[in-house]
Amino acid sequence: MNIEIQDVSDTRKNLVVTLDPSEVATEHRAIVAEYAKQARLPGFRPGKAPAGMVEKRFAKEIVEEFKSKVVGKAYRDGLAQSKLEVQSLVEVKEGVIEAGLSAAVTFTVDLRPQFELPQYKGLQTTSVSTEPTDAEVEAGIQSMRAERADFKPVERPAQKGDYLKLSYEGRIGEQPVAELVPDRKIFGQAPQTWEEVDGVEGLIPGLGTHLAGLEKGAKKEVPIHFAANFHVAELAGKDALYAVEVLEVRERVLPELDETFFKAHQVDSLAALQAQTRENIKYQKEHENRAGQRRQVSEALASAVEFAVPESLVESETQQLLRRFIEDNMRRGVPQEAFEKNKNQLYEDARKAATRNACTQLILGRIAEAEKLEVKDVDIDRFLRIEAMRAGQKPDKFAKDLGKDQNRIRAMHQTILLDKALDFVVAQATVVAAPAQA
Repeated sequence: MNIEIQDVSDTRKNLVVTLDPSEVATEHRAIVAEYAKQARLPGFRPGKAPAGMVEKRFAKEIVEEFKSKVVGKAYRDGLAQSKLEVQSLVEVKEGVIEAGLSAAVTFTVDLRPQFELPQYKGLQTTSVSTEPTDAEVEAGIQSMRAERADFKPVERPAQKGDYLKLSYEGRIGEQPVAELVPDRKIFGQAPQTWEEVDGVEGLIPGLGTHLAGLEKGAKKEVPIHFAANFHVAELAGKDALYAVEVLEVRERVLPELDETFFKAHQVDSLAALQAQTRENIKYQKEHENRAGQRRQVSEALASAVEFAVPESLVESETQQLLRRFIEDNMRRGVPQEAFEKNKNQLYEDARKAATRNACTQLILGRIAEAEKLEVKDVDIDRFLRIEAMRAGQKPDKFAKDLGKDQNRIRAMHQTILLDKALDFVVAQATVVAAPAQA
């Protein structure tokens, strides 16, 4: 066997492995012998058919398995002799593989980066007080009341928080908006819809900020600016004028803090509701603190050491971030064409974040090795429960589906191990109270 290592980049190499004719022939004989041992041919007892006849009868199967065996041997022996620490196998190029001839196989591999682990124990993190203030508890209760609010018609000018039933029709210059977006006419006109006065969200951006003071029957022309990154490409960066007519004004009426309201929240008094709300806010703050600490130590680790990150790892992470971003935004109603418009910028942003993520993952992997962290059954059970819940499946079915894909199983183990490493670093961190906000 002969080995040649060719540089492609700082992290990528071509490993060219050439097997001698004798090595190739040995693999071929072994495959034929294995088939002959199990072959059932007419006129011969099992395993007694001549090798030549077996080779002819199962020619296609033998050739495929023979090539696979030769490539596998070349890779295993090539790694053992070269002592390359491979992060991932990128590509395999087979030369001619025939019995009696030498066989050259080229493996393009990304190498595991070599670097000194930065100091990862005692990293400083900040956290905020988790004790809720009375104002936060009151705001939480008011938010619960708002969720169960009723809306009653009123004969007065609209105020902040009211909802208006209205119609609108927009134009850009002299052209109706509906003609610019014929497949999405809702952006051009609506005979009847609801809009919150001074609401920050809405189909037509900023429309709600022009509605205070209007009464039932009032008409008004409202200027609207569509941002340059607006998800409807035909409207992005444009200025429009919308003719609005108010059909009805409704005020938000909050429910009383009475027995019915308490019962709906599984408490029996205002004091109990306040205590429950306080605990919920405290839990949320603890969760945010934990997430903040994980983010802080990740950033500290990535900033503490510099090394070239393997391209395959960066690209894989980039595609994962893009897929997650697009799926999340499509769930919010952003159409596919919106991503096409800014795809180059989206890719560059995702790649920048992916490079940093990949760097952190490699460092955490080394920490897991240094601390001898392991993935245990309880870790896998917890992971399966959480992921099944996110996917809306039963844990047993989720686990069964996962078990059919070895790549997903390996990815699960890697995710759990890196998560344990990150938790380990957070547990070792020095926590400093964040300065109080004015």
